[in-house]
Amino acid sequence: MTEILFYHLERRPLEQVLPMLLEKSLERGWRCVVQCGSAERRDALDSHLWTYSEASFLPHGTEAQPLPERQPVLIATTEANPNGAQVRFLVDAVPLADASPYARVVHLFDGRDDEQVAKARERWREAKAAPGNELTYWQQDENGRWVRKA
Repeated sequence: MTEILFYHLERRPLEQVLPMLLEKSLERGWRCVVQCGSAERRDALDSHLWTYSEASFLPHGTEAQPLPERQPVLIATTEANPNGAQVRFLVDAVPLADASPYARVVHLFDGRDDEQVAKARERWREAKAAPGNELTYWQQDENGRWVRKA
């Protein structure tokens, strides 16, 4: 069974939310892949994850760098999974053909972007129709805390 989570970003941007979710995944012993819609976004997230906090270190690399299979967190633009990730993060409304290889798939979408919201709804319907998925939907409250809505 694959747990599929939808995070509706309204109060904090992806650059604030993603590092926290990656840290929690690594604490659980999971390897992660972050799939982006473009090489530019991949490279921007790569740079951001090196500098987002002076108090934290988030080991990661990109598919464009040597030895992607050794990275606990891999930032990619394709559906490949060279690091054997158990968790796949999807940003930029990218689709995923098959969620079954993962323990968890996390869709992160910008609630201020109508196109991303529409695609997230489409992804929800697709995931709900597929057998073996457990879906949850999370939205930020007025204080920026995550509240399970579905």
